[in-house]
Amino acid sequence: MKTGDKIPEILGKDAQGREVKASDFAGKKLVIYFYPKDNTPGCTAEACSLSEGYQALRHAGYEVIGVSKDSAESHSKFAEKYRLPFTLIADTDLTLNKAFGVWREKKMAGRAYMGTVRTTFIVDEQGIVTYIIEKVQTKDSANQILNLKA
Repeated sequence: MKTGDKIPEILGKDAQGREVKASDFAGKKLVIYFYPKDNTPGCTAEACSLSEGYQALRHAGYEVIGVSKDSAESHSKFAEKYRLPFTLIADTDLTLNKAFGVWREKKMAGRAYMGTVRTTFIVDEQGIVTYIIEKVQTKDSANQILNLKA
């Protein structure tokens, strides 16, 4: 997925097992953020930043969707633990990770493995990607989005 691309209509299933579609957010801007794993330090910091900035993001016209390969059950517990007010998609089969191009080879301690590269996509009211944040500031993610000149 790159700037100018239209996002897929079917986004996946949320923590309650409901299908989430792009058309559910017609007329709204979207923040779709991909993160590696629930309850890890960086991912928790990012989710909490977005939660704390949620009202400001909504005021700016955004809805927020988080995506990881964690299960719906994991997402449900994560959202409850941190009182996350936005949708989390359980992309257990990696369909959305692959469609957005964030499932890539990563390296840690000299070992190569496949994983989700933390990335935030900004989508306009017509479902078109307008901006991609590849260097996400996990502790200040909401302000990073609000300060975009997109």
